[in-house]
Amino acid sequence: MGQTNGTLLKVLVEQRRLRYVDFEREFRRKADEIGLRNLSVSESQFRRWTSGRVALPGADASRVVEAMFGVEVANLFGPPPSPELPEAAFNLEDEIAMTARDAQSEARAAAADSISDTTLDQLRDDVINLARSYSSVAVFDVFRKAKKLREEAEAERERTQVPAQEQELLILAGQACALLATAAFDLGSFDSARRLSRAASLYGETARFDPLRAFAGGILSYIAYFSGMPNEAAQVARRAQSFDGLGDVGRRRLAAIEARAHGHLGDVSSARRALESSQSEGLGSRDDLHDEVAGEFGFSAERLAMSNASTFLLIGDAEGAEAAAKQSLAFASARPAAGRAVRVVGGAAADLAMARLLREDLDGAVHAMTPVWEVPRGQRAPGLLARTARVRRMLTNSRFAPVPAARELALRIEDFTRMSDAHQLGPGAALAALES
Repeated sequence: MGQTNGTLLKVLVEQRRLRYVDFEREFRRKADEIGLRNLSVSESQFRRWTSGRVALPGADASRVVEAMFGVEVANLFGPPPSPELPEAAFNLEDEIAMTARDAQSEARAAAADSISDTTLDQLRDDVINLARSYSSVAVFDVFRKAKKLREEAEAERERTQVPAQEQELLILAGQACALLATAAFDLGSFDSARRLSRAASLYGETARFDPLRAFAGGILSYIAYFSGMPNEAAQVARRAQSFDGLGDVGRRRLAAIEARAHGHLGDVSSARRALESSQSEGLGSRDDLHDEVAGEFGFSAERLAMSNASTFLLIGDAEGAEAAAKQSLAFASARPAAGRAVRVVGGAAADLAMARLLREDLDGAVHAMTPVWEVPRGQRAPGLLARTARVRRMLTNSRFAPVPAARELALRIEDFTRMSDAHQLGPGAALAALES
């Protein structure tokens, strides 16, 4: 205190015990008061001002420091008027008032760096509703809505500095991204689906939310074997099962996906082991994605049975396929009509038809295909198209080929495929590779 070196400004700063952070905060507050928005002072500038190693500051900065200390700027940046300045009297009322102003200013800044709970609640509800309505909405509409939700989550994430809010927004953006990946896959855009799946996985990794990473791994596995790479599909599905925090539903989903991949490889023993794992009772564990959000992130009993029916067909077990397909249809029929996933019903029906063809029951196959025709074109995803393509190939490349009923059914399948949204984006080559 009382040093003659430096400027009057330095002496006043020392008397008020102002650190740089205190000085800079008061500087910005005074600047706002006199209408000079977004004006601040760097720490290096503060050091030069108090040392006397700088000429007078610019006009705006001069107005601010004059307002802060009530002294003309020329005097502030000159030497102290005497070797010793009397210690400034302590004014309790001024101290309390300044403390109150600082607290209010900092509280406002903190509030500006967060988002309202209402905004977060609405975004969370929107993602959940989209996931749960996935099976009853045209896939392109899902893609459009998921795109908007991801953008909203990212925009809100830029507005908050609250760690808990940032983490939840990362998870919500990742869930929307996973729905985008699923929709892109269902529309037949496999390359884009792969990129979106990896982005969803990265969201999960950043947010430390492993169920999302596991779900994204399942999509990547689907894409791999629908792109003719079943060995990679099996590896990805198996690796995804190693993530922590997965509930029973998430593990059953990945086991069923792995079983399909082994089926495409012709590895019967591995496929059966994975099938058994997919049907195990589990430990009663749950997670916040596959169970709490559920919907497209879940894996219903009818979906599990439908997936396993396809695996049984791949390993040549027609009896097991028919039993699993019937089980899937039974589970679905037990639900209210509004709650049935028509794509799942269609997929199970196509597998049932294929199982009946394998035991040479053409009439039974024609009857089994009835629910397939009820699937709207916007929900005819690659999985369903692969199943119907397999039935069509059986009809045209076997003893059924000359039979009028078989030819009629094959033509109807061809029309069904041609009119699907997924077919319009051109997944035909991938489906052909899968089923060849």
